[in-house]
Amino acid sequence: MSHGLLNESQRTADLIALREPRAPLDVLVIGGGVTGAGVALDAASRGLSVALVERRDLAHGTSRWSSKLVHGGLRYLAQGAFGIALESARERHVLLTRTAPHLVRPIRQAIPLTPQVDARAERVTRIGLSLGDGLRRIAGTSAGELPRARRADAAEILRFAPGVSPRGLRGGLISHDAQLEDDARLVVGLARTAHLHGAKVVTRCSALQATGSGARLRDELTGATFDVDARHVINATGVWAGELADGLRLRPSRGTHLVVALERLGGLAGQVSVPVPGERNRWVFAIAQRSGVAHVGLTDEAAPGPIPDVPEPPAADVEFLIDTLNATLATPLTHDDVLGAYAGLRPLVEGDESTTADLSRRHAVVAAPDGLISVVGGKLTTYRRMAQDAVDRVTDRPCRTRDLPLVGAAPRDALAAVAAPARLVDRHGTEAPSVLALAGGDPALLEPVLPGGDVLKVEVLHAARAEGALDADDILDRRTRIGLVAADRQRARPVVQALLDEGRQASAA
Repeated sequence: MSHGLLNESQRTADLIALREPRAPLDVLVIGGGVTGAGVALDAASRGLSVALVERRDLAHGTSRWSSKLVHGGLRYLAQGAFGIALESARERHVLLTRTAPHLVRPIRQAIPLTPQVDARAERVTRIGLSLGDGLRRIAGTSAGELPRARRADAAEILRFAPGVSPRGLRGGLISHDAQLEDDARLVVGLARTAHLHGAKVVTRCSALQATGSGARLRDELTGATFDVDARHVINATGVWAGELADGLRLRPSRGTHLVVALERLGGLAGQVSVPVPGERNRWVFAIAQRSGVAHVGLTDEAAPGPIPDVPEPPAADVEFLIDTLNATLATPLTHDDVLGAYAGLRPLVEGDESTTADLSRRHAVVAAPDGLISVVGGKLTTYRRMAQDAVDRVTDRPCRTRDLPLVGAAPRDALAAVAAPARLVDRHGTEAPSVLALAGGDPALLEPVLPGGDVLKVEVLHAARAEGALDADDILDRRTRIGLVAADRQRARPVVQALLDEGRQASAA
């Protein structure tokens, strides 16, 4: 068993083990997003020999561009997809109560009943929320964990979401779902837990070719290529899956979010959703983050053509999100209020639907004639089930991940008792005291990376020592989310780089 620490020296050791194997791997996983990391953990926890390779960094692709929600599938109920909705509710329960309570917490949601929501829409939405409560109960989540949906008067809605316009407001609908502290941190937690169970994890290592029995890999840091033999190869590269598996038909969908200051929305206390004019069952929302910003989303647009390394949010998406949310706000947002924006591409399975919003979010596990297994589709909330279905294809050993806590996880009462600042526990769970200990008595390392920020300098050291971060970009964009606001990223970069340099010098001494 590994100690679960990912760092530069551990990468080197795992890479050497890949290049000079004693025997073929049981499973080679290609792709270091939430699905690939989930597959690696599932396979390793079943006692299989596993390696995960990722051509860039953990959570470099779609997994870090989500809405940061672990949701119960209410949207899919509206589409009549009861199976997907129930699966989402069950997986939400697993994350919320068993595997990652330190990263997943309840969030209160409000739908203001403005003039844009007529009586029929209100009635349909209330029915949907009631059905969502039913799914919650079936999934085993108590009303104490996620309270039942209810109606609220206008005064309560305005206390919850002070930025909403009171004009014509006749109250609102309150419900609860679950929110991730950070999607990229979930991926890192999965990869570290997989490593704890014996999986090799090698970033900056790309798959040039792959079949069901092995792959040609390239170390992106040196350019060296080598072959790895495996009894099974699982392609978990998301929207890039077709680059390895010929004939795999995907239809990427772009989801864009904006980042705005939380105070610009009056101090929103959770999530507020507003309807998209002229469309059924489509909403734009603003979700408060504990870092002091809100994420505004979400678009659902076809994204044909070459797959970019980092998708750019088009101006039309930004306009759409601002205009839709403004219909409910007392003081409209302007472009000057947008601190940052990001877009992610969903790897949807090709279908006959005219729009990507109508394509199923159900995942698929597809075996090519040469035995290469690809897992595509799905969504972040159901990553564990996707991983289970993929690994079930290669072994009959029972899955263990439903009750397997990630590193740092503990019941909520235990997390509340951890001797560390609450924001540190939010990100690191029970590991928060060991993160603080890296300061070694130096009070400067307990200061924020940026004045007024909530990311401490010791977290930079921890990212390099334990979380597989190899450079400043890994830390700014994935171990923390400082990089979501371009101005903050620019100010923080020299601080992060200096900490990394000092850490390497200390290790070499």
